[in-house]
Amino acid sequence: MYFSFYAPEGIHALEGISANGNPSPMITRLLFLVILAFLLSTTPTLAAPGIDAVTVTTTPQGVQSYSVTIQILALMTLLTLLPSLLLAMTSFTRIMIVLSLLRQALGTGQAPSNQILLGLSLFLTIFIMMPVFDKVNTDAVQPYLEEKIDPPTALKKASEPFRLFMLKQTREADLEMFIRISGKAELQSADDVPFSLLLPAFVTSELKTAFQIGFIIFLPFLIIDLVVSSVLMSMGMMMLSPMVVSLPFKIMLFVLADGWSLIMEMLAASFYVS
Repeated sequence: MYFSFYAPEGIHALEGISANGNPSPMITRLLFLVILAFLLSTTPTLAAPGIDAVTVTTTPQGVQSYSVTIQILALMTLLTLLPSLLLAMTSFTRIMIVLSLLRQALGTGQAPSNQILLGLSLFLTIFIMMPVFDKVNTDAVQPYLEEKIDPPTALKKASEPFRLFMLKQTREADLEMFIRISGKAELQSADDVPFSLLLPAFVTSELKTAFQIGFIIFLPFLIIDLVVSSVLMSMGMMMLSPMVVSLPFKIMLFVLADGWSLIMEMLAASFYVS
């Protein structure tokens, strides 16, 4: 009797609802206190005079320094653009396309899975781009953290290693095509090419190179498929799928040739990194 008399109200109080269906008085007072404490804690900060969250200070030498709020905003913006920068300015695109074409050539369906290919492409990209990252850290990040250079100078110094890397991988024909389309025929050298032209030219060159490598990878597996298909046709086994029969032979050939090591070495050697 004691449990049946007190349990419903106790359960409703724990849920924030009283027995009559209205909010519990204890929950209501607690919410009121939380809202009041929040307003009291934020009102002096908002009303405090002379405090600017966004400030840009210019020193007598003409160097501009930005407040922490602007720096955090710039950092968050860069983090949102990080996937696009990874695709457009590193070796990730070529590696991912080649590995995807390799999986199709093997005919293994979803093995390796997309997550494995993404992880392998990401860490191989870090390995290939490590000289570029080291130069950016030495020339831009560390001097900026030590307050030896201002943010615009740090950004300019950080872009130079990436620019040099992208120029080495970009085909001259692709670069000339985008220069011709943009109408900027007055550019005298590659150093004068802006990032707005270099980025699409670099991505186009990466796509061409990736599909060329994929074509070379496809050839031995295509030969195995043709041989197996011809044998099955000569034996009159037309109802049996050649893909089912050729798959073990392609896997065996790839393993015996140490295919993963050859693919990784070929991809790493296909980039020109100083």
